[in-house]
Amino acid sequence: MLHSSCDLGPIRCVTAEVKDTDVGCEARFKLEGGVDQIKLPEAAPSIRTDDLWKTTCFEIFWQPIGVAYYREFNLSPSGRWAAYDFDAFREGMRDAPVDAISLSVIQNSSDGVGELELVASIASQLPTPAQIALNAIVEHEDGALQFWALAFGPGKAEFHSEACRQWVLGGE
Repeated sequence: MLHSSCDLGPIRCVTAEVKDTDVGCEARFKLEGGVDQIKLPEAAPSIRTDDLWKTTCFEIFWQPIGVAYYREFNLSPSGRWAAYDFDAFREGMRDAPVDAISLSVIQNSSDGVGELELVASIASQLPTPAQIALNAIVEHEDGALQFWALAFGPGKAEFHSEACRQWVLGGE
């Protein structure tokens, strides 16, 4: 869902999914709409990089059920990524241990309508069962940002809020 404070803009739909794997997880994000009308970061080496959320970016928040600790992944269409651990809501931020992250991006567009799909394979210890948030930040050509999530708590868009973690994975 698009946060209520955001203008609709060129992106009309965001879909996302995640599944756990033997080494971590695999996630898929897709933007649909005027992909050629948004700002996308230029392709870059696949290295850990801070501040990816300041432009078009995808995020995963992974919180094992029953604890305050959570892990955040920022995944850029540029190929860059970041991973952080938090002890509790925005507390104790530090780089999270990651064995590997592989990102692939496919973009198709014709007549002003298109799709951008990012697939992430993440090798990192990710305990289940877990509450998960899948988020997208989309930057318009004019610099305005859209915030997309499975759900939002009241007030401003706050991706660190547990209210965004609406996907429960594992524990079956």
